Amino acid sequence: MRRLVLICTLFLGAAAGAMAQAPYPDRPIRVVMPLAAGSAVDVVFRIVAEPVERTLGQRLVIENMTGASGIVGMRAGARAAPDGYTLLATNDAVLTMLPNLNTQAGYDPLRDFAPVGQIVQIRWALVAHPGFAATSVAEVIAAARARPGAIDYASGGAGSPQHVAMEMFMQRAGVRMNHISYRGATPALTGVVAGDVALGFFGLPTPNGFIRDGQLRLIATAGRTREAFVDTPTIAEAGLPGFAFYTWAALLAPAGTPAPIVARLNGALREALALPVIRERLEGLGYGIVGNTPDAFTQILATEHASMAALIRDAGIRME
Repeated sequence: MRRLVLICTLFLGAAAGAMAQAPYPDRPIRVVMPLAAGSAVDVVFRIVAEPVERTLGQRLVIENMTGASGIVGMRAGARAAPDGYTLLATNDAVLTMLPNLNTQAGYDPLRDFAPVGQIVQIRWALVAHPGFAATSVAEVIAAARARPGAIDYASGGAGSPQHVAMEMFMQRAGVRMNHISYRGATPALTGVVAGDVALGFFGLPTPNGFIRDGQLRLIATAGRTREAFVDTPTIAEAGLPGFAFYTWAALLAPAGTPAPIVARLNGALREALALPVIRERLEGLGYGIVGNTPDAFTQILATEHASMAALIRDAGIRME
């Protein structure tokens, strides 16, 4: 009888161990995106999602959860169970910019998340409605000086990268324009395309199609060097030396997610980014491939959070 009890105990223990160690993932994974559908991060993540799904053997259910410049989605992700079945696809704005502008954001980007990996670097540009008279950086600055506070610019919300980029531009140029805040980058871009707002900064490739169709005018790109796919001067070349603005897209999990799960997700992400068809598609749209490790991403996040805090302080950028 004692032998039978021992055998049953061992059997039940082994079964429980096998259940506890079920291969990850064994069901669909929810991906919270605190940004609007059609935004730069939304575009890039939907491109890489399919090969990631093939590697993991499970669907990625993307949920655009906008509101408060990204705070709503980030809070939801931070409070999710750290089991690998809720992730966040987001940009650096809600990790390095917004928390430094809003002390009531309700999440700590350095403590509340487990970095999985950066996906791409997003290049930026200043664009305007074709009806706006200015066609160059110098003309934009001249128009803003001639009519202080009268020219409207669009952003995806207070503390969004569109807001921060324009605040940097105005601070460097010594001008003021009027901030029109939208609920996300996509509605903000739509406002410029419609002519409701004169201009704004947006991450490429979001406005590329509108630029090609003549519905938007490309004033200048915001990188340190010219973009290979457009023959347009950078803002630094065109009148504001040293000006550069870019963002990045990344994948995170809630803090406490087991390291093996983070490593599995990172491997699937990097495998997707290594595919020639994915690289060609992303680079053709104007994205720069990153695909780093969780440790490298963690260090970059800490460094850029600190540098953005200094930039916001020195530029005097405020939430409205």
